[in-house]
Amino acid sequence: MINNEVKQYPARPVTPLGILVEQLEDIVKISKEEKVSVSLQAAIDKAYHLAAGIDPYLDNHTTSESKALESLADKTAKIDWSKLFSDGETVRQLEQEMLSGHIEGQTLKMFLYMTKAKNVLEIGMFTGYSVLAMAEALPEDGRLIACEVDSYVAEFAQACFQESPHGNKIVVEVAPALETLEKLAAKGESFDFVFIDADKKEYVDYFQTLLDKNLLNPDAFICVDNTLLQGQPYLSSEHRSTNGEAIAEFNRVVAEDPRVEQVILPLRDGLTIIRRIDGN
Repeated sequence: MINNEVKQYPARPVTPLGILVEQLEDIVKISKEEKVSVSLQAAIDKAYHLAAGIDPYLDNHTTSESKALESLADKTAKIDWSKLFSDGETVRQLEQEMLSGHIEGQTLKMFLYMTKAKNVLEIGMFTGYSVLAMAEALPEDGRLIACEVDSYVAEFAQACFQESPHGNKIVVEVAPALETLEKLAAKGESFDFVFIDADKKEYVDYFQTLLDKNLLNPDAFICVDNTLLQGQPYLSSEHRSTNGEAIAEFNRVVAEDPRVEQVILPLRDGLTIIRRIDGN
């Protein structure tokens, strides 16, 4: 089944394509005010419609989200995330845009179906959309461990998981993700599939810990979100935020690591697929 209605949860554009569409909207407005030539106006309009039509088309022609996922997204959209929450030591801003959403959720489900993963790890879950999406693709004896530093969103997500028949596959670990990774490594845990969507400044540490601590099974994959972060990694450095610099560094580290091979997909805000190749 495909969607008949497009839901626009993000309050602002947060992907390279979304930002491009916003810029093109401004260019269309300016071009009409300036009364440019007919041929230039036609070229501008075509560029705008080509860019603006992609996300709605993808959303309309991708399998619909489950009722549980739709409910989770709706509840997330109703929260005032402008408030600050504390993880005990630091205060961080939570944003509605942290939700993975329909297209990325369905993509992760497809990856799990293709890889036949049974043991999954998510580093950074926010309100749990991607966690629940992946749990829906796991077999009945599958298990997903979700790392989340913020107790408020962890409780919010767990309440949503209880509404789904797949919620019993999910275990939430509330602690800084690197601490949880160390604990899992000490217990000899290993995973078929890992999804990273957490503190961008710690992406390199997550990646290296997964490889160095043998937390990956031989045929495991790592998927990493936001690796095109609003276009910042490929824009000149003066246009990068702290997170943009962190993602640019992460992409460089992964590209130079001989233990893996990878591809960056221009899906939403960038999704990198990584496969470990040493020892196989």
